[in-house]
Amino acid sequence: MSEQPVSRLAPLQPEEMTPQQKVVYEDIMAGPRGSMKGPFNAWLRSPALIDPAQKLGEFCRFRTSLGARLSEIAILVTARKFKCQVEWFLHARLAIEAGHSQATIDTLKAGNRPDFSSVPGGDTDKENMVYDYSVALVRDGRVDDETHTRAINLFGEQGVVELVGIIGYYHLVSLTLNAFNVPLPETGELPFPE
Repeated sequence: MSEQPVSRLAPLQPEEMTPQQKVVYEDIMAGPRGSMKGPFNAWLRSPALIDPAQKLGEFCRFRTSLGARLSEIAILVTARKFKCQVEWFLHARLAIEAGHSQATIDTLKAGNRPDFSSVPGGDTDKENMVYDYSVALVRDGRVDDETHTRAINLFGEQGVVELVGIIGYYHLVSLTLNAFNVPLPETGELPFPE
């Protein structure tokens, strides 16, 4: 079992926060997340960064036209790229809650295409498309015309823009979590070997 690295930032307590930090902290705690898990403790060091970043994250996670089941595929593809312990740990659970099977999560973690048709309740064409688009964009930094056109045909321009937004936002999250050695929010085995 890999041991968690030591966090590079101590948690900020409300009594230590500046007035600007406290406003954003209270906004996050009152919002749909209700916690400071993830990159928020790090971002809180810069109120001007955290406020728009957490609002973008709230949109990417809770309000896109894609919904949680599709979004979690893109998030896990991104988490795997960076071997981001916290992002994978949190979003593997959220993917299960969104209807994905443990077999799907394990296959994504191994870097392979899951058989999305094996789990009822989804849309296999859309799930495969999110996987293809996410893998191409994360791996190559771009998407070929054929893949892009297929995505537009399935999701429309708005859906594809939102998919790219999800992938980009979770790149920022992964890099933040990794840079500051943010620990898992609870005791558990690290998803990736250190």
